[in-house]
Amino acid sequence: MHTIDPLYSLSGFVVGVLVGMTGVGGGSLMTPLLILLFGIHPATAVGSDLLYAAATKTAGTFVHGLNKTVDWRIVGRLAAGSVPMTAVTLFVLSKLELGGATAGGLITIVLGCALFVTAGALIFRRQLIEAFGDWFERLDARRTTSLTIATGAVLGVLVSISSVGAGAIGVSALVLLYPRLPTARIVGSDIAHAVPLTLLAGIGHWIMGSVDWHLIGSLLAGSLPGIFLGSYMSSRIPDAVLRLTLATTLIIVGSKLVL
Repeated sequence: MHTIDPLYSLSGFVVGVLVGMTGVGGGSLMTPLLILLFGIHPATAVGSDLLYAAATKTAGTFVHGLNKTVDWRIVGRLAAGSVPMTAVTLFVLSKLELGGATAGGLITIVLGCALFVTAGALIFRRQLIEAFGDWFERLDARRTTSLTIATGAVLGVLVSISSVGAGAIGVSALVLLYPRLPTARIVGSDIAHAVPLTLLAGIGHWIMGSVDWHLIGSLLAGSLPGIFLGSYMSSRIPDAVLRLTLATTLIIVGSKLVL
């Protein structure tokens, strides 16, 4: 127990509660929190958060798998795009000095932009569906598959650099691409895809030396009970209020990172 930092665990608990209530916000909140509040180098914050996310998403995938709310066909399509692009992105990052100012600046900028996109996906998801839903619904199976793979590729780049993107952005894309699929299966498929994506990216960062295992243990100690509590509270708070609050938080945090 002496290795558990209570401040990190408290942060993990708060983020865990938000993730349990909204299903979004793990990397979107945890990574900037580690950078802005605790002064952790962006590369270490991203690498540690990726392996932390892999652990929590594995638990979520297990539950969704038992409930049969994972479409493994979609997971495979996303992974077909994300896995190779993750490998390419990690290779590019390995050529940079991750502990240096250049890599730190790149990660911070990409992270800030990813937070803005995530906030937009949370706020305007319904408008996007209304505007483009009919067009996506008319796509044939081949084009839907190609766009799913392309979505995975984009997520692979974003997540490898910033640890953000596998939540709100991934779910929003799947809602457009698979409008007839129940929401539970979309969320379950997105969580299942996040496991190999965050695990591969996290291992890559570990090999490059940008992972703090003490930090990961402290975060998990707080986030796991937080997720259970947040899941219990989720049905008691209006979804629209949660999403607007989370989106506003992401915009504020993204502004502090980029400006």
